[in-house]
Formats: sequence, C-alpha cells, structure tokens
Amino acid sequence: MTLPVRTGLLGGSFNPAHGGHRRISLFALEALGLDEIWWLVSPGNPLKPKQGMSSHEARYRSALAQSRRAPIRVTAIEAELGTRYTVDTLGALARRYPKREFIWLMGADNLATFHKWKAWRDIANSMPIAVIARPGYDTAAVASPAMAWLRGHQVPASALKQGPRSAPTLVSLRFDPDPRSATALRRADPDWACRYPHGPLFDQVTHRAIFSENPHRRHRPSA
Repeated sequence: MTLPVRTGLLGGSFNPAHGGHRRISLFALEALGLDEIWWLVSPGNPLKPKQGMSSHEARYRSALAQSRRAPIRVTAIEAELGTRYTVDTLGALARRYPKREFIWLMGADNLATFHKWKAWRDIANSMPIAVIARPGYDTAAVASPAMAWLRGHQVPASALKQGPRSAPTLVSLRFDPDPRSATALRRADPDWACRYPHGPLFDQVTHRAIFSENPHRRHRPSA
C-alpha cells in the first residue's frame, strides 16, 4: 500500500519571502514528519492592503530564492484555480491531489484573525492545522474566537507526526522566535522587487509555465 505524501501548505503574500519563512517551514517539516511543503504564493489577500503589495511574479521569484535546496515547492496554483478564498483553494487542492495528506500551516498572527476568514470552520474541518508561534501574537491567538472553538481539538506534534488524523485537529508549534518580517524588509529595502528579472517560469507543483505572457500582468485578489 502506497502511503500518502504528507504535504504542509503555507499560504501567504510572501511580500517578500525571507529566511523566516524558510526556517519555520523546515521546523514544521521535521516536527510534523512531513515529506515536503508547498508555499502558496497568493495573487492577493483581501485582508491585507493593496498598497505596498509587489507583483505576483516578484513575490514568486523571492519565494524561489528562499526555498532553494530545500523540500519546499513554490506554486502560483491559486491563480490557475481562480479561487478567491482559502477555503476554496484547499478544497480544490484536496480534489486535485487525492493521494496527498495535507496539513495547513499558519502563524499565530493568522490564528488571531482566523475567525474573519470565509468559512473558517470548514477549513478547520477539512485538514489538520499547525499553528506556528510568532513574537507578539501569542496572546491574541490564544484569546481568539477560533482558538476557543479549536481548543478541544489540540494534540501534541508527536501525535500528528505518527500518522494521519481526522480534522479538526490543532497542533501548536513553538521554537526560538524569529524576528524577521516582510514588513521590516520592505521598510529597509522598498525597491526589492525591482531586482528580480522578468521572464518565463515553471510552477514547481503544476510544472506549467507561469508569468510568461505579460511580465506586468496583475491577478485579481485571492484570500
């Protein structure tokens, strides 16, 4: 019997991707016994302001640079799927890749506002969730409405590492805090996106060409 490929899903703007994204991904990969992690580079997030958001292509290229030589695949599949919200993206991925066991990864900052996401309970019921601690957000995450609903479904990371678990399942991952943030990087280097070249790219999950028709194309927002 072939075991499902255990795949962590980390969604975000990656505006830009940085070493903190890589570090938490590799930590989660080891702690949860994952085979690989997909970085879902969102075309846009309606919960974040559009001002200061670099192009989808530049953010994708920054993710490629940060994921080199690691079991991390960078994908722009949300733009291909045409999904606007995370709940729709995760449903589409589960249908397209039924032989994979997906685990949703999010930072504590996202858990603090998780109750504002469309159909957040459906997300929690669709696959296990691993929440990664972030400096300054733990208190808000613990006090959030989503945490109140998920608290009774918490298990240790070792339980999830042992094999598949039904959802809802919540795992809290803690390790040495990483102070790096995309906001700080943009402040220090507001022109970071200009240093990435344009040109054809292939999605690391679908293996299809992306950003090849028009390097200045803009995608509609996706949550």
